[in-house]
Amino acid sequence: MRNLVVVFLLLLTSEVPLAQPFNSSVAEERTPSTLFQASVVKVDITPKDPQWLLGYGPRQSTEVHDNIYHRIVAMDDGTNKFVIVSSELCVLSPSEYDRIAAKLEDKYGVGPINFWWTVTHTHSAPEVGPPGLPAVFMGERYQHEANPQYTAEVEEKLIKGISEALKNLEPARLGVGWGFSQANINRRALDIDGKASLGMNPDGAVDRRIGLLRIDKEDGSPLVLISNYAIHGTVLGQSNLKISGDAPGVVSEYVEQKIGAPLLFINGAAGDIAPIYSTYPTPGSGHLGQFRVLLGDKIIEANQRILSTTNEVKLNSGVMVVETPRKLGLGWPSDLGNYTRTTDDGINIVRLPIRFLKINNDVAIWSAPLELFNEISNEIRNRSPFPFTFYFGYTNGWLGYLPTSSAFEQGGYEVETVSPFTPSAETELKEAVLGYLEGQSKEGL
Repeated sequence: MRNLVVVFLLLLTSEVPLAQPFNSSVAEERTPSTLFQASVVKVDITPKDPQWLLGYGPRQSTEVHDNIYHRIVAMDDGTNKFVIVSSELCVLSPSEYDRIAAKLEDKYGVGPINFWWTVTHTHSAPEVGPPGLPAVFMGERYQHEANPQYTAEVEEKLIKGISEALKNLEPARLGVGWGFSQANINRRALDIDGKASLGMNPDGAVDRRIGLLRIDKEDGSPLVLISNYAIHGTVLGQSNLKISGDAPGVVSEYVEQKIGAPLLFINGAAGDIAPIYSTYPTPGSGHLGQFRVLLGDKIIEANQRILSTTNEVKLNSGVMVVETPRKLGLGWPSDLGNYTRTTDDGINIVRLPIRFLKINNDVAIWSAPLELFNEISNEIRNRSPFPFTFYFGYTNGWLGYLPTSSAFEQGGYEVETVSPFTPSAETELKEAVLGYLEGQSKEGL
């Protein structure tokens, strides 16, 4: 039986004229009130009491190693407002995202297409919201009662932070660039039988590019840096009971101290990528602080190479839903009814939402609620018509791992335990995303 793929496309800003590339001048055609504006807010969400940690097996925190935060950026091009949040959490159910998105649309008129909520994927942060698919994959982790009080606190601080960001928009300039860091490694260790297990694979595919967006104030001083890099938040392992942002959190704090502005760490396609020091019992034994050099300094160096910024910015957002067959025999949580359906032939389908943000004619960002294998995002980036193509992972929820088709033959944790997909999903996703990017590129001509 053939696999079924159905794609729905919605462009909310197609009627708006597209901006020219960064090195062109369209500002003369726009009034000062429509020039690019932005703001940033950083909110502490560190719990004051022990919490169930998400990542590894069930365990409760005993103390705090480093504080965790929401970091919120709001942008306005004069026509569209766009909000992106990076929270130092492990994963979120898409239903949790949907609840917050509905509140934001009701309160502030920012629709879901223009609200992205990502998580850094630290494995040393508390659970937030309903478990979603992890309860189907690993039900033994969720035999304890949830803590709705902490979830409510996280939600309240998020909504207040976004409100503050929308109120504090100021004239800004945008720059973009690339960096490189060897702080990560492929974690699909292969044995002589060709089977995979969690470990380290120095010969495996890896993505070591750092994608950077820098927003400056009108006077040229830094407002916020957005850094996109693929790395599991697993320097600290199962035996660690301290709240921590793990490598992404430690790196963010370090860079912020150096540049004098907040850093939003946006994880990439880290499904098969680990930090080079992984699953250690303590921050010291895991060399957690050394990631300030391994990754933090590399972000700073890349930031220094961004020499050109512009206030001529146009934001075009879009969304598509890729439908792909669900793994046979897999259950589905009741709170995720919008993310599945059954065909007339009785085939269970995963409805996978993909978001897009096009910035002028140079930058294309796509995001998904996935733990994606890096080979997939690498190929999309290499084939993209946009010179700066970034993938934001763990965005607007979590619908499991999406491995390459070849990984299904190798097996392993990512394929056998935590993926709702079949081998056809890789091709279906790539074709849909690349088709969208090609279409957007032609519209910009």
